[in-house]
Amino acid sequence: MPYPTSGPATWFVTGASHGLGLELVQQLLRRGDNVAATTRSTERLIAALGSADTSRLLALRVNLADEKEVASAVAAAGDRFGGIDVVVNNAGYGLLGAVEEITDAEARELFDVQIFGAWNVLRAVLPGMRARRSGHVINISSILGLTTFPGWGAYCAAKYALEGLTGSLAAEVADFGVRVNLVEPGYLRTDFLRMHNLRLPSRVADGYDAIREMTDAHLAMPGTQLGDPAKAAAAIITIARDGTAPLHQILGSDSYTLATTAVEHLTTDIEAARQLAATTDIGQHA
Repeated sequence: MPYPTSGPATWFVTGASHGLGLELVQQLLRRGDNVAATTRSTERLIAALGSADTSRLLALRVNLADEKEVASAVAAAGDRFGGIDVVVNNAGYGLLGAVEEITDAEARELFDVQIFGAWNVLRAVLPGMRARRSGHVINISSILGLTTFPGWGAYCAAKYALEGLTGSLAAEVADFGVRVNLVEPGYLRTDFLRMHNLRLPSRVADGYDAIREMTDAHLAMPGTQLGDPAKAAAAIITIARDGTAPLHQILGSDSYTLATTAVEHLTTDIEAARQLAATTDIGQHA
């Protein structure tokens, strides 16, 4: 079944109290859609929405790493609005530091939100979507799910994992009428690079001066990013409404440039690897 046209759609949006998630919720409410929005603080979400009409909003305080809490939130959304049409896994934060510097606890906490939180949501919503043979999953990745920057190793690892999970999911649920997309934005002019969303490692190692400089540059970046979060949120709505976007939907000209460069580098590597690759086939000689 396509995106609803005879009445309001029902959206389930995570990470809804700031940044891209908040902008998306605001636009959906203005459209008259139903929105179940998860956050760690419903008070912060309601305050951020200001004078918006929240009669179609279900604000849910959820720890996405807690599978039972997620299942209860999805059930509450179903009780309030009926079946969920679109899920947007948007929750996340940045973690900026050298691979050597990131502790086990810091890496696991990041993955709890970026991967296991999204996975908990998917386990909760997919049975209903399969039963109705209708639904749309939109996972918010990043251009750092397609390329890598030094200092962003943990964040890239989480986004690469989300990309792999989503690609497999898309193939698994296509026959059930469930659409799946990845959204890969570049730099958006949100609060993502401010310290309440961007975390630094608890310890630093000597010698990573370039990463310290890059960290300082990113902390000075808010307000100068190229991407417009309102336009990005509108693009997500278009992806859901039209149903024609590719699996990998890049947002931002900066993201497009970085992605095409990454593809060129990967192609060069693959061609350079071809000769040795062929020698490992059975019956081939080195």
